[in-house]
Amino acid sequence: MLKGLLKGALAATLLAGSAMTATAQDFTIRATANSNENDEDYDGLVVFKNYVEAASNGRIAVELFIGTQLCGTGAECLEGVSEGSIDVYISTSGGAAGIFPYVQVLDLPYLMSDDRVAEAVLTGDFVRTMRDMALETSGNTIRLMTVGNTGGWRNFANTQRRVAMPSDMEGLKIRTVVADLPQELVRALGASPTPIPWPELFTSFQTGVVEGSKNGITDIMGMKFPDAGLQYVTLDGHAYMGALWWMSNDNFMAMPEDLRKVVVDGFSQLQQATFASPKRKSIEAYEAFVAGGGDLYVPTPDEKAAFAEAAAPVQDWFRGNVDGGDQILDALIAAVAEAEAGLAEDYAKDLN
Repeated sequence: MLKGLLKGALAATLLAGSAMTATAQDFTIRATANSNENDEDYDGLVVFKNYVEAASNGRIAVELFIGTQLCGTGAECLEGVSEGSIDVYISTSGGAAGIFPYVQVLDLPYLMSDDRVAEAVLTGDFVRTMRDMALETSGNTIRLMTVGNTGGWRNFANTQRRVAMPSDMEGLKIRTVVADLPQELVRALGASPTPIPWPELFTSFQTGVVEGSKNGITDIMGMKFPDAGLQYVTLDGHAYMGALWWMSNDNFMAMPEDLRKVVVDGFSQLQQATFASPKRKSIEAYEAFVAGGGDLYVPTPDEKAAFAEAAAPVQDWFRGNVDGGDQILDALIAAVAEAEAGLAEDYAKDLN
């Protein structure tokens, strides 16, 4: 079932090297991230490796492959996870949308208001609902272990002008990924979605092929986009930059229960590390952006409400066009409501 959705297959040499080998109680987990050692994903993997190896008393070894050593694209990496030649892989929602379209629910705008809400949602049953859906879609081969963060929050940034209201987006050419949902959002706000590969974005800003993007500040500064003319950032926080951590379900279930618990706990440690890492890294990134002459704008509550109202039709589009859209969006809305109610109770106790 899954192979019909994926293009290509891993090379025979990769398939020959099993991602997890077991002799008695000796397991090796091969984990890959198509990023670099300055990324939150790498921070999370280092914490995961350290915890799992220590907590298993050496019964599990974790090997890290950063970059494209094991696979080059999201489809190829997820194929490896499905076949069991790769144990662990991290993707964005856009990167997994071709196989699991409903994970784009994480990109729906203005549903989660801040870190406390997002982190409460992503440590609860909502992720288990998404896990069950992914297992069914993949024929029980790909397991969603956790959802962390990779870069903070998506904000609108551009080369032309300050954006304080949806009307300020009118006519801007905004870079998106190929996935449908982010393009629908950009259209809803009156701008023009322009799919551009990530490695080409710097030059595209310089030449005017695109005039804006939807990124977190650490990505903006890490890629030196201000040097290409990106000088306006609006902290609208329209989407939490979720990182989906996938694992071969067969290889996970092949472990004894006590080691499966170690792995689950390891992913909890990884999740907490990726929640924290962007918060720390964004401090220096924001300071550097402003010091370089960048315009950083925080919308008022009324202005942010206007953005949310303009983007509301995207939810209807999601329900009508994405398989499983109703189920996963209802689960997210319920989880957000539960998180907000819990936080309200906490504030009532903590502020008085």
